[in-house]
Amino acid sequence: MPTVRCPTCDRPVEWTESSRWRPFCSERCKLIDLGAWASGQRAIPGEEIKDEEEKEEE
Repeated sequence: MPTVRCPTCDRPVEWTESSRWRPFCSERCKLIDLGAWASGQRAIPGEEIKDEEEKEEE
C-alpha cells in the first residue's frame, strides 16, 4: 500500500480511499495548512498581479 508524508507534520499516511484527509493525516493538519495559505505564509511563485489603479498610473 503506498504511503505519503503529511505535508504539515510529516507523519506517514496511507494513500487509500479510507484515508479521509489525505494527503494530510488529520483534519487538524489540513486546517493548519489551509490557514498558512490564507495568511500568505505559503504562495505559488509568479509575477505580481497589479490592480486597476496601478495599471492606470503606468
